Amino acid sequence: MRLIACLVALALSAPAAAQPAPSLAVAIQSGQVGERFDGYMGFAVAPSAEVRRQVLGINIRRRNLYLELADRRNVTAQVVGVATACQLFRQLSPGEAYLLSDNVWRRWVPGQPKPVPEQCG
Repeated sequence: MRLIACLVALALSAPAAAQPAPSLAVAIQSGQVGERFDGYMGFAVAPSAEVRRQVLGINIRRRNLYLELADRRNVTAQVVGVATACQLFRQLSPGEAYLLSDNVWRRWVPGQPKPVPEQCG
């Protein structure tokens, strides 16, 4: 699972993924949009149409990547998504929203330990 997480982290840190559109970047920084425990982005609050479109596009690209990596590693896309979430949660910045499996949106605050989804063990 660690290898899968590393491969996904490298793919997600590519220049195109690292530079979200300005409206998405604001939504992430303000906690409107965040990372979910399953490796996809979600909406902590109702987003604008533009932000919704951008997040759905990211999630489609992630799903395609998860399927590709799952096929290579002979695991499910869900396993790849969960491994990715473990990596992405470690990269949260102050104020960014995240969703654990209890379906409660939270925001990471400096001084608190980084959240770890239960499946990351």
